Amino acid sequence: MALMTGEEYIQSLKKMKTKVYLMGELVENFTNHPMIRPSINSVAATYDLAHEEEHQNVMTAVSNITGERVNRFCHLHQNTEDLKNKVKMQRLLGQKTASCFQRCVGMDAFNSIFSTTFEIDEKYGTTYHERFKKYMKFVQDNDLTVDGAMTDPKGDRGLAPHQQADLDLYLRVVEQREDGIVVRGAKAHQTGAVNSHEHLIMPTIAMGENDKDYAVSFSIPSDAPGILMIYGRQSCDSRKLEGGHVDVGNPKFGGQEALVVFNDVFIPNERIYLNGEYEFAGLLVERFAGYHRQSYGGCKVGVGDALIGAAALAAEYNGVTRASHVKDKLIEMTHLNETLYACGLACSTEGVPTKAGNYQIDLLLANVCKQNVTRFPYEIARLAEDIAGGLMVTMPTDIDFKHPVIGQYCNKYFAGNSKVPVENRQKVLRFIENLTLGASAVGYRTESMHGAGSPQAQRIMISRQGNIEGKKQLVKDLTGIKK
Repeated sequence: MALMTGEEYIQSLKKMKTKVYLMGELVENFTNHPMIRPSINSVAATYDLAHEEEHQNVMTAVSNITGERVNRFCHLHQNTEDLKNKVKMQRLLGQKTASCFQRCVGMDAFNSIFSTTFEIDEKYGTTYHERFKKYMKFVQDNDLTVDGAMTDPKGDRGLAPHQQADLDLYLRVVEQREDGIVVRGAKAHQTGAVNSHEHLIMPTIAMGENDKDYAVSFSIPSDAPGILMIYGRQSCDSRKLEGGHVDVGNPKFGGQEALVVFNDVFIPNERIYLNGEYEFAGLLVERFAGYHRQSYGGCKVGVGDALIGAAALAAEYNGVTRASHVKDKLIEMTHLNETLYACGLACSTEGVPTKAGNYQIDLLLANVCKQNVTRFPYEIARLAEDIAGGLMVTMPTDIDFKHPVIGQYCNKYFAGNSKVPVENRQKVLRFIENLTLGASAVGYRTESMHGAGSPQAQRIMISRQGNIEGKKQLVKDLTGIKK
């Protein structure tokens, strides 16, 4: 089954025995839990859109491994067109869900591990690359959602992994066996972890020899013995338990994060792709970060499209579409959003082949893309809040609007444009609240800041890759300076 439908994906999750804790309780059937289901719907959209003929070019690709058509989220980029289509796909899904659709981390992990394992084998004569190719075939044949897991809890950021007071604050190998390894630790802030069939683990920082036990990469089913997940809290998330739709803001779609705990989990040899070759940890991190920073030039733009549309509707419902300052704010929001998209396409267009044959984005431009993402969505959100007005956060609940006594007052005094039903105004203001302050602000705002590395991480990479010495030499050549 190369291409699942959304419903088939949901049914596949129900067959798993994933151990999920939410609000202090072990969730028996997480696929039907009202706080989790919106995030599952977002992943399901990545499956359903792949079956729509008009979106086939961006949502699917022909596998270089099997020769079959696969979901692009399971694909290894073969050229710059693939890199560009990745960004276009992410924008499309951002538009369709206005939330995080959770499969990007796996796709970015596939491509970074594929090229890195080739180079490890080249140096050490290991068989990691062939193992990983077999794993990719398994993923593609079954159209799996895979959590690309990089971020460790890290503990004291001023100390290396082996120097931590608690050695488990970075995921590590605690036992080497003839048939595999045993690992212990956790991966934090894992986007879509609960909704994933598999986890693909990577180290989180460059490492030295003393940290070789932490230089590990492997894959494991989400419901393997010893793995449990603790669901992350989001702003306004308990609104999903209230049964209504308006106050949620985005009634169908959402995102999720989790802490994934590994309690002495056994990993068989055939699923290990890095085991102690510490000098390759930094390369793997750099490549994954580059791919994921490119991703934000697509997904955040698609969500931005939805937020701009909501701001424009709010202006219409408030009766201020003719105001010049409102027009100017919508222009500025569009300008910022398209700038992010341009960066995502630029680093894709300038992509180059790796030794393994798949394509890597231009790392400098990818870091520039993500550096802009740490700023522009915040400004777009600010402008949306400006246009929406204070009612966005002082509006009574939808229950009040339907109340037999006070409902008449809510509908009377919270009316805007008389041609627009009050409920429409409620819905669009709650939608803006959801993206800027509520549950989806996790994916649109905070993730824009810290996802794929904090702003300083990009600035470090821009400094390394900016070729200042080369630019100095340009001026020397132009002016005739010889030394």
